[in-house]
Amino acid sequence: MFGRKVAGGACAAALALFAAANVASAEERQFGYSLTITGSSDYLFRGISFTNNSPTANIYNEFTYGIAYLGLWTSNINNGDLGPWEQDIYLGIRPVTGPISWDISALYYLYGNRANSSKGSNATGLNPGHGDVFDTSYAEFKIGATTPIRDGFVVGANVYLTPDQGYAATDNISVEGTVAYDLPKFGVFAPQFTALVGHTEAGDNSTYGGANRGYWLGQQSYTYWNAGVKFTVDKYFMDFRYSDTSIGKNANDDFDNSHADSRFVFSAGVNLLP
Repeated sequence: MFGRKVAGGACAAALALFAAANVASAEERQFGYSLTITGSSDYLFRGISFTNNSPTANIYNEFTYGIAYLGLWTSNINNGDLGPWEQDIYLGIRPVTGPISWDISALYYLYGNRANSSKGSNATGLNPGHGDVFDTSYAEFKIGATTPIRDGFVVGANVYLTPDQGYAATDNISVEGTVAYDLPKFGVFAPQFTALVGHTEAGDNSTYGGANRGYWLGQQSYTYWNAGVKFTVDKYFMDFRYSDTSIGKNANDDFDNSHADSRFVFSAGVNLLP
């Protein structure tokens, strides 16, 4: 039942992507390109560290044509079965209907462990000690929307749908609510407060640590959140953020749940282009 819901949601996302693409016919088409380099004290994916609670550096390239975009996000990771690098590919559109700005896309997560043998991992829900050749790369679909409440105050929501892809990923639905508020400028700094609350539900897949286990540190369901302030000066930015999850420290003895506990994360980067 869970798998059919995710598959149905993925089909709905594809239909929405096709329908929204018709909006682009009335919009001006122009090519664009951007490049961002970021360093951070940790890489958290839905509240879970993918760098073993260590620093990370990543590069994001984006190519746009009208409302369509292709994004490439590259990062180092230190996640046992998934390391040592991650390459994300995003293909989507950002149409605007009235006061709502949409982000409808397909995502592919590619990991550096492809065609290698696992020696065990405690970072995600992968089965510790599994020794077979595997490929954990997987696809996901996203429907996101933001709308302004008033000048400088924007709220939004994201839905991520992951079909069952065997060992790579079990069925998963993640729903997020976001808020962004522009704070008063301080000298050359333009600060902005942002926060996110998300909840994820994973289907049952015995590959990830046994029966009744999910992909996320063996969990099938948990909540994650973060809040912080981002400071922008011209093309440079810094971000100070607090993050936490509902995964308890002793929720599962097979996995290192310290990868999902509370922490402060500092990031800094530069938008080189445009």
